[in-house]
Parts: sequence; C-alpha cells; structure tokens
Amino acid sequence: MRGLLVAVGFLTRIPVPVRVFADARAQSASLAWYPAVGLLLGALLSALAWLLADAPPLLAAALVLLAWIGLTGALHLDGLADSADAWVGGLGDRERTLSIMKDPRCGPAGVVALVAVLLLKFAALASLPRDAWLLLLVPPLLGRTALTAAFVCTPYVRAAGLGSMLVSASRVRGLGAITVAVLGVAFAFGVAGVIAGATAITLFALWRRGCMRRIGGFTGDTAGALAEVTEAAVLVALVFTA
Repeated sequence: MRGLLVAVGFLTRIPVPVRVFADARAQSASLAWYPAVGLLLGALLSALAWLLADAPPLLAAALVLLAWIGLTGALHLDGLADSADAWVGGLGDRERTLSIMKDPRCGPAGVVALVAVLLLKFAALASLPRDAWLLLLVPPLLGRTALTAAFVCTPYVRAAGLGSMLVSASRVRGLGAITVAVLGVAFAFGVAGVIAGATAITLFALWRRGCMRRIGGFTGDTAGALAEVTEAAVLVALVFTA
C-alpha cells in the first residue's frame, strides 16, 4: 500500500506521510497505482458534480474545474505548457526541444495550450447532462492510466527528473493496471466507455509517435501533456455519447 500512498502524494495535493517517498521500492511500485489515483480523483469530482447538480451549469462547471486543478496542483498543466513551448520553439531539433522544456518561463505556445485545454474542459463540463455526474470518473482514470502506459511502453530520456524513479517499475504490474482500467471503463460505461477508451488509446499512440520522432522517448513534461490532453479529449467524447 506504500506504492499507493506515493502515487497519491505525487499526483495529487492530498497529504500523505512524507516518509513513504524515501522508500525506493514504494516509488517503483507506485506506477501501477496511477489508475487508482485517477479513479480517486474522478470519485471526488463526481461527488462535487452531484452536490452541484442544482447549481447553474456554467457555475457548476467552473467550480468542478477549479477543484480538478486544485486537487492535482496543476502538475500536469505545467507539463502541458512546457511541452507546447518546446514543440513549437524546438523547431524539430531534439536538444533544443529538451532545453526549452527546462526553461521555467511560459511562452505564447504554452499559454495558448493551457487556455485551449482548460476551455475544452470547461465547455465539456458545462455540456454534460446533470444526471451524468458518474461519467466524471472516466477522464481522470484514463488520464492517469495513460501515464502508466507511457512508462511501460516508452523510453524515458532524462537520467534525472521526476519520472526517473519509475523507469525500473514492473512492466507486468503496469500492464495489468492498464488492462484493468481500460476494460473496467468499457464494462462499467458501455458504449460511452468503449468510445472513451478508444479515444485515450488513439491519443496515446499519436503522442508516443510524436515523442519518439522528436526526442527519442518522453519526459515528465510530455507525460503531463499526455495526461491533460487525454482528460480533455475523453471528456469531450463523453459529451457526445452521454
């Protein structure tokens, strides 16, 4: 269970005992728990959406989105912005792309990417039927499952970094977690779940292809971008199937 605590502490702002981060085995084991953390986030967001069912749709959407950002500490949004700046400013060059990702400043491409993803999420949240609050379990779950898939299927290009501790994680456990998450969504939500899963898988394939071509693998920033874009795309897909 220490692996779960590490995953919760790393991916969310939910407090966990600091000592668990000193356990190397727990850090490695945490990767397989990422989908579970996504499910936890989805459960909290679903509960909030249920409580706000009688609120004006735009206000409810704004509050749910703020809670979403607050629970994750904008961790993946930072990666999205850095990745957008690097992909545009890198001009196709691997080293230039990696160098820009290290720059703490946010450029125009990063700002546009942040606004676009947050706008999509807000519009989709406002468009979901009021009785479809359980669907909010799905985007965070598939977004964190995509992170597990990234570490299982794609080389990590930095020798040090937030993701370097997960390189040695068990591929078998990771694949098991991915399979359970995707099949669970499909069985629990029927056609909507199948479409959501297909959306996430397609995006992952495109993301991996782009990362391999540009930098020969992925970084923590590109993983954050993957999580955010997956969440937004899955949420939009659910609006059309709800």
